[in-house]
Formats: sequence, structure tokens, C-alpha cells
Amino acid sequence: MGRLAPRPLLLALLSLALCRGRVVRVPAGSLVRVVGTELVIPCNVSDYDGPSEQNFDWSFSASGSSFVELASTWEAGFPAQQYRERLQRGDILLRRTANDAVELHIKNVQHSDQGHYKCSTPSTDATVQGNYEDTVQVKVLSDALHVAASPQPSPGPSLREGEPFELRCSASTTSPLHTHLALQWEVRRGPARRSILSLTHEGRFRPGPGYEQRYRGGDVRLDTVGSDGYRLSVSRALSSDQGSYRCIVSEWIGEQGNWQEIQEKAVDVATVVIQPTVLRAAVARNVSVAEGKDLGLACNITTDRADDVRPEVTWSFSRTPDSALPGSRVLARLDHDSLVHSSPRVALSHMDARSYHLLVRDVSKENAGYYFCHVALWTPGHNRTWHKVAEAVSAPAAVTVTWLEPDYQVYLNASKVPEFSDDLTELECRIVDVKNPEASVRFTVSWYYRVNRRNDDVVTSELLAVMNGDWTLKYGERSKQRAREGDFIFSKEHPDTFNFRIQRTTEEDRGNYYCVVSAWTKQRNNSWVKSKDVFSKPINIFWALEDSVLVVKARQPKPFFAAGNTFEMTCKVSSKNIKSPRYSVLITAEKPVGDLSSPNETKYIISLDQDSVVKLENWTDASRVDGVVLEKVQEDEFRYRMYQTQVSDAGLYRCVVTAWSPVRGSLWREAATSLSNPIEIDFQTSDDMAFDVSWFAVHSFGLDKAPVLLSSLDRKGIVNTAQRDWKSSLSLERMSMLEFLLQVHGSEDQDFGNYYCSVTPWVKSPTGSWQKEAEIQSKPIFITVKMDVLNAFKYPLLIGIGLSTVIGLLSCLIGYCSSHWCCKKEVQETRRERRRLMSMEMD
Repeated sequence: MGRLAPRPLLLALLSLALCRGRVVRVPAGSLVRVVGTELVIPCNVSDYDGPSEQNFDWSFSASGSSFVELASTWEAGFPAQQYRERLQRGDILLRRTANDAVELHIKNVQHSDQGHYKCSTPSTDATVQGNYEDTVQVKVLSDALHVAASPQPSPGPSLREGEPFELRCSASTTSPLHTHLALQWEVRRGPARRSILSLTHEGRFRPGPGYEQRYRGGDVRLDTVGSDGYRLSVSRALSSDQGSYRCIVSEWIGEQGNWQEIQEKAVDVATVVIQPTVLRAAVARNVSVAEGKDLGLACNITTDRADDVRPEVTWSFSRTPDSALPGSRVLARLDHDSLVHSSPRVALSHMDARSYHLLVRDVSKENAGYYFCHVALWTPGHNRTWHKVAEAVSAPAAVTVTWLEPDYQVYLNASKVPEFSDDLTELECRIVDVKNPEASVRFTVSWYYRVNRRNDDVVTSELLAVMNGDWTLKYGERSKQRAREGDFIFSKEHPDTFNFRIQRTTEEDRGNYYCVVSAWTKQRNNSWVKSKDVFSKPINIFWALEDSVLVVKARQPKPFFAAGNTFEMTCKVSSKNIKSPRYSVLITAEKPVGDLSSPNETKYIISLDQDSVVKLENWTDASRVDGVVLEKVQEDEFRYRMYQTQVSDAGLYRCVVTAWSPVRGSLWREAATSLSNPIEIDFQTSDDMAFDVSWFAVHSFGLDKAPVLLSSLDRKGIVNTAQRDWKSSLSLERMSMLEFLLQVHGSEDQDFGNYYCSVTPWVKSPTGSWQKEAEIQSKPIFITVKMDVLNAFKYPLLIGIGLSTVIGLLSCLIGYCSSHWCCKKEVQETRRERRRLMSMEMD
């Protein structure tokens, strides 16, 4: 483990880290000040890393040999007696600027303050590291700078914008040293001061912020007059030039390439007042002109300027009386070079020195609005520049354009009125009593719809279609789709007639309709502007709505018959409130499905549409394709026949009749549908009919496996039961003429599954032979078997417990006998103790 350094060595190292290479610095060279000014000498310590403030002592020596204590930052009794009074008055003070920097301030410097000033830092370091003091020489000169305001030439400080003015001040120095003067002109307007133009101590001109362009253009100049005069010249006064002007002169001295300002003086020269230019523009307030004539407006200018000013006149037009709003446009302009810039059919002329005339030829309605005269006065500057001295805008001149609008009336007539839904509706909108017709006027139409209301609710109109001045037709949201489909037709068949046709009028189309005829006037640019709208009186399209009535009655001419005979059924149809109906007929049969809890199954057999086209629907008996016939007996009566009826044809038969109304010629619309009363086919069983019955089972949750025959009963009463591998037994018996019962005795879990029966009818013909009919199969029914868990596991459990007990006892007996008679042996062994020493050595 290493040894620690001695405590004194650590303190020495810490002191060296805090104060290494310390250097005290004051300004190099000498400082020059003028009597009465303030002297500021900065002093700082470089390479100081201490955490606290550094202390400073200042001393003074007139000759540079012996120094007198002047001021200190940490010792109050440090200053000499001769300086304590000035320190108390604050004429001499120390101002700390940082931990390692301080400034010595001496106000109102006197000749006695000339000499050498030493700045030092007290130190208790054991070893000197660097420079702990520095000295600077201060020279004090007498005030030899003279600054004064010179008498100002005409015009006086009050002038108009655009006029020139000059300001002068004098500055000289009698300093024995080689000094330079710097001069700056500044203007004060309120609390703000702005530098205009400066002449630096190095003889360079420097314009102030915002005066760069005017200085480069020669509008603002700084010249010398004589040996001590400085003149500020402004060729064109601006409103921003108003204010109080000062001349600021500073004296500089250069020593070894370094410049220092030794004093500065300022003098107020003059206050310049810029008088605003009086400028007014006036035009006629209200002017009326007929369409097609020329419009003339005069702009009269009033101003108090008679010097070299050039007016700029601009005529503008706006739809509103406020020219500042967007949308106004320039019609014509006369610039300050007397060049005219105008638009087509517009002229601008100079009538006399203060009047400018605007001429608009062939006015139209679009020229109606507000006209403004905007005037600006410009004065020429240096290098062909121009300066705006005043501007004014006249009050608006309201111009109205009168024209003879066409006079006409609009009449709306319904040439075709619907009586039912899907009827044709046709409206005619006609222009009548046209007066003052002109070739430059055209008429267009707009169609509107308004629904009927029985109460006083406000109902807005819906736009169906609108025609613009260029004959383009636009559809409203209500009619867009139906117009594309050709249901709404808008046309113009005559110059004064517009037509609107609804090919298929629906109940939603009932309501009020009216048209609006618009007059359009042609403009110079060949565009069309709407000038007038005339509304027609509304027409109400309405018909009484009554419910459609359709009644169908089915009748069976031969109510009783046997299998093999012909079944006949007639359907009589009557309708009401249906326009020109045609009927389509569908024959349906509801056959029992074999399960009394399930609804009957409806089967479509044959149909006849409204065009008398017959179609077999779900008739799938290939041997009797021509066995069913459906025919139209009269317009409202239909007959259905089924030949060679079988037992499988038993059920309820109905006629489903649909009434159709014509739409657009060859199209049809469904008006109503009705169902007839049922006619039942019920075969009376007798000795002439027998059945083969078979029962099947599918032992799965679905019907994905092959069915297994369980038992069958033929028409002679012979029962055949299939052999099975489990204990449950089956029995099949005939309960009645039409009921057969299958019973499962001692059912087991293997008996679950889907069960269904299959029936084959046999019909005895008149000749005595038996005919086999089509097989009929019932819907399956799912059977589940609940198992008795206690009875199923009772005997196996008792047998298992008994066997396990016997085997356990037998194994115990065999073990006991073996241990006593077969495996007994004495073994003696001398017991020896073995001990072993463990080595305790460690690596």
C-alpha cells in the first residue's frame, strides 16, 4: 500500500493549481483624456481560476517613480488622505466587472490627474508565479474642441414635402496633439433617435439605417464648407425627415495604430417641420347613362403646390363603394411622364392643368357600379428618380346604366295528367305576351318541384333542372338519376315552349310543379348575363291512392276421386284499382313431410307468366313430364290439371296469382299478389292400396355414413328384422291403415343416431293387377341414449374389489412362508472399526 504525501506539500500543490502564471493587465500604451471628461481604466487578472473575487489596489504617481495609494477593493483605509474626499463624493470609484476584473472611474478629469496609474493584486503565495501589477500612463489635455450651429440658409425649417433643405454646423480643435474629428448628423422624432449620415475619424462616409438608398441616390449628402463647416443637404424632403437635428462631433487620437476617442460634443442645429401637401380629387357623385351610349366622367384636382410636381391620375372601377376592398380594377392611368395606359373602349384625356376626363364607350349593364379617381403628386429627384409627395382618392361616382328590359309572361299547362301510377305526365312552359324583344336576348327555363303539405309547414322547392345562358342543362339531385335512365325528359320543341315529361309517374312524384323562365342579355365579350326571371303559377299533379285489391278463388269440379284419376282445379281472379292488369299464375302444393310437429313442405309445380308462357318449376317426375297442364281459360280464369294421380301427390294445392301493370309499353310492373284457398288431394285408403315400409338408421351425428336397414314390413304383412351385434331388440308393427310403429327394446348407447322410414305405395288397378308407386322417404329424426352409470359400473366394481382382496391375502401368505422356512440363515461377522487419518496439509 502506497504512502500519503505530506500535508504541506498538498497545500502547496493546491495553491499552485489555484494561482498559476498570474498576470495583471491594464490597457497598453497611454490613455489621453480631456479636462472635464471621465477616465475609465480597466484592469484584469489572466489565468485566474479561484472561486472567490480577486482583490485589487490602485496607486498613482505623477512622475512614475513614487506611487501614492489611490483606491482598494478590500482595504477601506488604503487610499491616501488627499483622495479620500473625492472617493466619498463618488468622483473616484472602483467598479467590479468580474471576479478577476475591475474598472477605475475618475469623473471630471483635471490636469492634476495626469500621470501613471498602477493596478496590483495582493498575494500571499509562497512562490511568485507571474506578474502581480501593471502600469498605464494617462495624459490630460485642455478642452480645445469647439462645436457650434451655423446660421441656416433659406428656406427656413418649415417646408413642404419634396422641397430641399440644408443644415450646417462648425467644428474645430486647437489641441497640441495630432487629433482627428468625426461628425455625425442625427434626427430625433419623439423618443426615437436615428442616425442620418456620419463622417468617421478615418474620413469615411457612413449612412445611417434607412438612409442607404437615399445616400446612394444623392438625395442625402454631407459636405465641408470652409475649414470648419459641415453641411447636411437633403434634396427632396420626406415626411419622415421632420424632427430635431443634432450635430455630434467627437475627437480621436491615434497611437501606434490604435484609435481612442478622447471627447465628444453635440449641438442642436434646427427643428425641421414638413408641411403636408394639400391635394383633393372630386368627381360627379351620381351619373346615369343609357345602355349603348358613352359615359364621360371628369376628375378635378385641387392642390396648393405650384412648383415642379407631376400628377399621376388613375381611374378604377368597383362593384362596391369601397375602393379598398378586393375586386376593383384599373380602367385607365396617366403616369407622371404623361403616358396613358388604358383598357379597350376606355380613353383618358387631359382637359386642362387640373382636370382629367374619362370616356367609356358603348356602356352595358356590366359597366354599372362605382368609379374612383386616384391622384398622386410626384417630384423629380436625382438620377431620374421620382418621389411621391401626396396622394388622394375621390369619393365614388355611382354610375347606373338604364336599359329597356324585355317584358313577358309565363304560362304553365299540363298536357297529360296521370290517373294511376306509372302513367305519363307532360308539362308545357310557354312564354306569352313578349314585349320589347331584342336580338341580344335569349330565354331559358328552370323546373322546380314542391311537395304537397296539408299543414302550414314551410316547404322549400327542389330544383329539377336548370338551363344556363349557353343552353347547357344541369340536373338537380332529385332528377339526376331518373334523367340518366330516361324517365325524366326536358326538351324545347318550340322557340317559346319548354317541355317536361315524366315517362313513369310514381307516387313520390305527386306535388306542385312550376317553371321559371330567365331572360339573358349578350355582352361585348359574347358572354350572357341573366337579366330577368319570371315565375309561372304552380300545377298540382295528384291522383287518389286506393289500395290494390286482388282476390283469387280456387274450385275443384270433382271433389272425390281415386288414385290414377285426373285432378282438376280452376282459379278465378278478380281485381280492383289496378291499371290494365295481366296475371301470372303459380301452382303450389303443400305435402306432409311425415312428422306432425314439422310444417308442411311447399313445392312449386308449374307456372304461367303474364305473357302466357308455361314453365315447369319443381316437377321432377320424369315418367309424367306431360302429367301436369296449366292453361288460361279466360282473362281472369285459369285451369290446372294433373293426370294419373298417385298417392305421393296428396297435399294442399293453391294458385298464387300476381297482377302486372304495363310500364312504358313492353315493360311490366308488379301491382299485387294474392293466394287462393287450398284444394286438398286426399286419397281414401281401401283394399285397393297397400304399403311396403322399411326403417333405416344412420349411427352418427350426421348423415355422412351409409344407412343400416333395421326392419321392414311388406304389403303382405311379412316382417323382416336385420341381425345386430348388441343386446337391444327391434319390433315393427302396423298400428292402423296409415301408421307403422318401430320399437327398440333394451336400448344401448350404440342405438343412437338418425332414424327414418321409407314407404312404397302399391295401388290395385281396375284390372286387378298391383302397380308400384314412387318411394316416399320421411325426414330423419335423431335419437340419443342416456346411460345409467350406477348400474353399468356396479358389477365390474364388485368383481374388481373381490379379486384384488384375494390376491393381496395370497401374496402375504407366500411371503411369510418363504421368510421362515426357505430363506433362514445366520451370518456372524466380527465388527471392526476402521479409522482413517485425513491429511491437513494445504496447498
